[in-house]
Amino acid sequence: MNVPVVSARGLQRFYDVKEGFLSKPKILRALSGIDFDLQKGKTLAIVGESGCGKSTLAQLVTMIEEPTSGTLIIDGKEVSPSDWAGLRKSVQIVFQDPYGSLNPRHKISAILTEPLVINRPDLPAAERLNKAREMLALVGLRPEHFDRYPHMFSGGQRQRISIARALMLNPKILVLDEPVSALDVSIQSQILNLLVELQDRLGLAYLFISHDLSVVRHFADDVIVMYLGRAVERASKEALFSHPRHPYAKALLSTTPRADPEAKRDRIKLEGELPSPLDDLPGCAFAPRCWLATDHCLRQRPPLEGDDHQVACFHPL
Repeated sequence: MNVPVVSARGLQRFYDVKEGFLSKPKILRALSGIDFDLQKGKTLAIVGESGCGKSTLAQLVTMIEEPTSGTLIIDGKEVSPSDWAGLRKSVQIVFQDPYGSLNPRHKISAILTEPLVINRPDLPAAERLNKAREMLALVGLRPEHFDRYPHMFSGGQRQRISIARALMLNPKILVLDEPVSALDVSIQSQILNLLVELQDRLGLAYLFISHDLSVVRHFADDVIVMYLGRAVERASKEALFSHPRHPYAKALLSTTPRADPEAKRDRIKLEGELPSPLDDLPGCAFAPRCWLATDHCLRQRPPLEGDDHQVACFHPL
């Protein structure tokens, strides 16, 4: 049996928010109980509107923040703050903005060797430099790029450098937080192809955070659709795109651009406001905007149910 490299059970992250100096703090439920397994060599995409909890999940998996509750298992070991230093070598992140994530005062050589300086201080300097040169070549950059500064590169080249830095510690999991959304369309495919090649070569597992469903369709193996901190649908890429069962997932997919201009499009326009994550609604959070909602949906929250194709809806499509 294939053991997942990352498993999450009931993962939650709440924040205390004060609306005034003397007011009692309210609870912002950024993430409200997420379950998933991610296998070696596979890509799990997390999709949804801004504010649905995608980036919060990325911060928990990369151990930037501690979950309020729930269990996170990485490489067979349950994560606790005391283990963060050791486990962070197994999980690395590639950020959305490649320029903002690179120190403009450092040369590429220093940027790439820094993870080894911090995590492998016993490694000789010559070996760190050799490792950095190998990674630079692995992501498709030339030797003369080694001693240049980030501002001397294009956006696509900077993202290649960010990927090389993430690979310096030989991680098993890469969290890709909107890795191509800041790039030109012509460059996006190059970076995605590079990520596919690296996954095949190194056996990496990807947690892919994205709002671009056209990219997810060609890049992911499995997809979780999130809405206001909760998973509302989880399925393989093929099942989700061929037959979305949750009304919200169907509305999202209806807005995805298609290459065929003759293809029929029935775009679903959602009405109403997105509920506040400060409000702990008793029922389905999507019900105020759903065209299938009944009184039962407003009173009770539907559980995420199913075998291979799971959906949290009392009226699945």
